[in-house]
Amino acid sequence: MHWGPLCRFLWLCPCLAYLQAVPIHRVRDDSRALIKTIVTRINDISHTQSVSSLQRIAGLDFIPGLQPVLSLSKMDETLAVYQQILTRLPPRNVVQILNDLENLRDLLYLLAVSKGCPFPHSSGLKTLESLDGVLEASRYSMEVVTLSRLQASLQDMLQQLDLGPRC
Repeated sequence: MHWGPLCRFLWLCPCLAYLQAVPIHRVRDDSRALIKTIVTRINDISHTQSVSSLQRIAGLDFIPGLQPVLSLSKMDETLAVYQQILTRLPPRNVVQILNDLENLRDLLYLLAVSKGCPFPHSSGLKTLESLDGVLEASRYSMEVVTLSRLQASLQDMLQQLDLGPRC
């Protein structure tokens, strides 16, 4: 008889008994901290201060603006759109922001699961064919508008997290 697997399992049992789930308030705090970090990264990019997040710019209407009440799934959807847009921009300023957005989406997923919310990961925009034309015509404008609206959306998400967002 093989006693090796049984002995290893019995040896691991006390270790597994001490494992605990991460408290949900910790996930919410990590989400808040990550949002503040992303906002700081956007602030560090100097040219993003020149456009209001509410200003309408022709051809850039697909970039999400502020929304009144954000559910966890709507937050994920918004972040997915921003991720898609930022991947099309020059990487010099946005690589770390993209990584942070992915981590934030994962934290939002954990929050949704803890609340028992159905939470399909959003894929973002359905069609991006027009995005390439806009990007070639106005790469700088698109970067500025995207980052300023992302910053405003993140600040709104921060407020929503403080209120306890719904599914």
